[in-house]
Amino acid sequence: MVEPVGKQPPNRQRMPEWIRASLSSDLSYADTSRTVAKQRLNTVCEEALCPNRGECWSRGTATLMLLGDTCTRACGFCNVKTGRPPEYDLDEPRRVADAVKQMALEYLVLTSVNRDELDDGGAAIFAETLRLLREQQPKIGLEILTPDFRECQQNALEVIYQAVVPGLIDHDTTLVWGHNIETVPRLYKTARKGAKYIRSLNLLKLASQLEGVESKSAIMLGLGEREDEVLQTFADLRAQGVARLAVGQYLRPSRHHLPVEAYIHPDKFTWYGEQARAMGFSWVKSGPMVRSSYHAEE
Repeated sequence: MVEPVGKQPPNRQRMPEWIRASLSSDLSYADTSRTVAKQRLNTVCEEALCPNRGECWSRGTATLMLLGDTCTRACGFCNVKTGRPPEYDLDEPRRVADAVKQMALEYLVLTSVNRDELDDGGAAIFAETLRLLREQQPKIGLEILTPDFRECQQNALEVIYQAVVPGLIDHDTTLVWGHNIETVPRLYKTARKGAKYIRSLNLLKLASQLEGVESKSAIMLGLGEREDEVLQTFADLRAQGVARLAVGQYLRPSRHHLPVEAYIHPDKFTWYGEQARAMGFSWVKSGPMVRSSYHAEE
């Protein structure tokens, strides 16, 4: 892994007892693992060291990561390696579709690394993967978690949307379009270098305006944000039409990543969830171990 920011200060607190990663020896976990390895696929579950991998893979679900395993950005919280990505694999969409069919998934989350060196930010690979998935399994539930696509947002959204819109119309299904706001705007310079808060909000606004699409975002707590900043971020997301929200605890992947400033108590997460629902979010998951794709199929 390319270290994003060098060795950082220690966490401000010891990890509390309510932080627990779920492990599993379930047969479904092994089946999912074998299929991912056989098709040479990348998953955010592995690359980002998600603490819920055991639980999700045991349910036969995984968040597949397109466009390789190397990101062009170096966010201070993220374990995905950074650097200059190799040429992307044009056969990847077919392998993803074959793996999904083999696993008999009814709901799939697709994400990707940032590929800022590509003119379309990787939108064409998203589109081809979604087209093949719809072709093989017309009624499959789909959720995508995309980059912000920088200056090509409008074109990228159009390319991806056109790949799935026939299925949305013909089968009366919904596409969940996710893009994670990650943290409050004050912390972007340290946590999300290369990203812009307004740009992320704009992508979510554009996605929210598409027919048959529900937009979704996620935020991590524990990076030093204030309560009022969190609630304002919730309000900003709702103002863009975002319908779904995941709220979770930031967990430091290594000593080279940003330190945890605070471990938020589960009761506080419950309170934040209540505030989000009161603002009008239709789907809310809020808890220490929640990640953006956690129980997404619900």
